[in-house]
Amino acid sequence: MDIRELKRTEWPRQLLEIPQVPERLWIRGSLPPAGTKFLAVVGSRAMTRYGQEACEKLIGGLAGYPVSIVSGLALGVDACAHKAALAAGLHTVAMPGSGLDDSVIGPRANLGLAKDIVAKGGALISEHEPRYIAHPYDFPSRNRLMVGMSDAVLVIEAGPKSGTLITARLASEYNRDLLCIPHRIGDPHAFGPHLFIRLGAALVSEPLHILEALGIPPREAASRGGAPEDLEDIEFEIWSMLEEPKTRDEILRGGTAAAGDLLAALVALELRGLIKEEFGTWHKL
Repeated sequence: MDIRELKRTEWPRQLLEIPQVPERLWIRGSLPPAGTKFLAVVGSRAMTRYGQEACEKLIGGLAGYPVSIVSGLALGVDACAHKAALAAGLHTVAMPGSGLDDSVIGPRANLGLAKDIVAKGGALISEHEPRYIAHPYDFPSRNRLMVGMSDAVLVIEAGPKSGTLITARLASEYNRDLLCIPHRIGDPHAFGPHLFIRLGAALVSEPLHILEALGIPPREAASRGGAPEDLEDIEFEIWSMLEEPKTRDEILRGGTAAAGDLLAALVALELRGLIKEEFGTWHKL
């Protein structure tokens, strides 16, 4: 175990801009290379299957980009975010409310995850002495550091009484972009994301939206003949068909998917600014 105090010259610069700058920081592991963007991912400990799938899909779509996933090592969304980052080969930073010694890291169920993060090049960071035991009031304080060091904050799920709501409000106070995933109407886990979307947070439904918020240009995938690499299979099928302009009927007849799925993919490509309809035919931009 190698825990050391992090020199101020090594701190993510954003941390020096927030109110209540920590006096000291300890680190276990390694920070990402210079130029990496930090994305804080927060949400419910009682994560739903929908939340898990959304978290894994969005973080997985960031593979290969200079992004580090920051979260709190808690059960639910936090753990999912860290695991999805590791699976995608991304750097990840875990910020427990405790110190960084194995004897105090919690929840104990995630001690193995904490070790895995360090082993795979990520980092654990805390403002507390290595053997400090976390108290309930330490977690809101920890959350200010997660938001403070990040370039944007992504909310997966949050109920009406979730502590995630406080964390999301910090994004506004610290002038960080707040990103929210839409949820099913009527589901209590939708309360936080839908509230903040109504108040002006960015709606996120695909990895490209996160890259836009972080100011990272998407790359083109040579393996797909120049098509954006995050296209779904149906979207890629339509993209490939449009080597020459085609009418909607030609696309529907030539596609292998159901007509409704093809139309939905067509709209998705248009909304992303990848294709356009002119004079009755669709073509690439």
